[in-house]
Amino acid sequence: MIITSDSVKINFENFNSFDKKKDTVLLLHGFTRSLEDWRDIYTCLDGRFNYVGIDLIGHGKSDSPSDIKKYATESLVNHLGDVLNQLSINKAILLGYSMGGRAALNFAVAYPKKIKGLILESTSAGIKDKKERKERIRSDEELASFIENEGTEKFAELWMNQNIFNTQRIFSEEKLQKIKRRIAKNSKSGLANMLRGFSTGKMPYLTENVHLIKSPVLLISGELDTKYCELNTVLAKKFLNANHSVIKNAGHNTHLEEKDRFVEVLNEFFKQF
Repeated sequence: MIITSDSVKINFENFNSFDKKKDTVLLLHGFTRSLEDWRDIYTCLDGRFNYVGIDLIGHGKSDSPSDIKKYATESLVNHLGDVLNQLSINKAILLGYSMGGRAALNFAVAYPKKIKGLILESTSAGIKDKKERKERIRSDEELASFIENEGTEKFAELWMNQNIFNTQRIFSEEKLQKIKRRIAKNSKSGLANMLRGFSTGKMPYLTENVHLIKSPVLLISGELDTKYCELNTVLAKKFLNANHSVIKNAGHNTHLEEKDRFVEVLNEFFKQF
């Protein structure tokens, strides 16, 4: 299904038969991915919920406009709000991975009363230090230029060779190539402009604002992703009602690397609703 939000076409899909009487879980993918990442996950999750996947701007079947302002934090928050309004959902459970988690967290801070629950997998709340923010913006600009100059296929190789994805090198060559093909399917301008507009260096630093979220929160990190384990250990203490679950034998993408344990943790969290 396609809606127009701030003149941008945003694609989303009801993974199961939508029932207005049920609570809804909105699934937000990471950078270079799409709603397809969740198709194998939702079938294993608690059947009492609606599951809705969304292609964030610049990804999947959503638009990839040239205007970088369309990729800014405020715009992404508006896109999520418009999807919920289209479905007549007053309160939702948001599940976001990495970049999708940042989008979910920004929405939750902006509209805490619209959040019934929040699940953040390998998610940063932003960067506090001004020097680090500038360095991240510079680094993301370099990646954006690489995508524009070299194309998405070469970028897929570069992206998957990052240290943060070292734990995925145990995958079969067939599975790795499938991941790279999915990355390469994205729009060149979409990926580049997302890096420019929604860089972690540009989004607000939210650590001191998460206390505004009163609903239950679950933070998920991979045991082998030490950076995000440390970040989320600190972040969990800033929420009013948060638990931090560490997935053993997993790196940054826990739902891909340790799907069964990821599903188990989510279903335990869902029991309270």
